[in-house]
Amino acid sequence: MHALKDLFTSDVGLMSLAVIALVLGIGVYLIRYALKHMRDEEASARLRR
Repeated sequence: MHALKDLFTSDVGLMSLAVIALVLGIGVYLIRYALKHMRDEEASARLRR
């Protein structure tokens, strides 16, 4: 319980939460980016046939 209190109240804990949120956000963006380009590539490959 003390660790959670430190995570949400101390400067280091809040910075850790910010970094975790940033990393998760970048991960979501990269997955969506890759899936979009995979779909686009598949659609263009179908048109070339």
